[in-house]
Amino acid sequence: MRARLLGTAAGGGLPQWNCACEMCTQTRAQGTGRTQDCMAVTGTGARWHLVNASPDIRAQILATPELAPGPGRRETPVRGVLLTDAELDHSIGLLMLREGSPLDVYAPEPVLEALRDAFPVRRVLAPYGLISWHRVSPGEAIALDERLSVTAFPVSMKAPRYAAAAGTAGPWVVAYRFEDRQTGEALVYAPCLAAWTPHLDEALTGAGCVILDGTFFHDDEMLRATGQDRPARAMGHMPITDTCPRLRAHPAQRKIYTHLNNTNPAAPKDSPERAMLAAAGIEVADDGLILDR
Repeated sequence: MRARLLGTAAGGGLPQWNCACEMCTQTRAQGTGRTQDCMAVTGTGARWHLVNASPDIRAQILATPELAPGPGRRETPVRGVLLTDAELDHSIGLLMLREGSPLDVYAPEPVLEALRDAFPVRRVLAPYGLISWHRVSPGEAIALDERLSVTAFPVSMKAPRYAAAAGTAGPWVVAYRFEDRQTGEALVYAPCLAAWTPHLDEALTGAGCVILDGTFFHDDEMLRATGQDRPARAMGHMPITDTCPRLRAHPAQRKIYTHLNNTNPAAPKDSPERAMLAAAGIEVADDGLILDR
């Protein structure tokens, strides 16, 4: 199994286009940054599946040699997309994929409904005839290729703002556990995590690689950085200060944070916060990180 983190930022990326906070200003000056959350994963190397489809998906695919088209003139190794939720920064990229080969898109039922009604991506893409939509049932394994299977685990009931009035029962947000059926290796990807639940513990059992929500370092981070009093927990994200003790105690060989907000002080490679995590045996992912299991 191989996974590649195409994007490691939360919605808006780093720098965020409309933000002059210290982190965004510093990133602009340095010419560095992060694109929005997306991962590519494969069991055989021939068929790749994306986890989430970010607004940056075109640039992310072009920057990834394994996802280059061929051998046919309009043939691509990207065969499907698994959505962790219905957030705009995880689903807008589906519109960019309309020009490719047929795709299978997997998502929980509330997400499929939101993309049909509140944000009608499914209706917009229907005339192109390229996408098949599949409901993900928590706890049910799905074979993605000859080696790789995936199972969804519910982690949050938080609906995106545009669908908050839909009244659809959850789960709205899932984590995915990928398993290589030949080696037995497992990788868990949970970029949005509202609470540490028994379902998450189940997903993490025996996983050699754990990639978790690192959106905010502190619960009051938005207030500190931008003056906006929007606590991390109220936005559906456990801060790193809450998850780090649990993640540090997990026996996984690789423990990684992704989905960093533009305000997160752990984003710079030389920050004290990143050094603290490194001392705890936890990595902060950067765009392009490759994981072979």
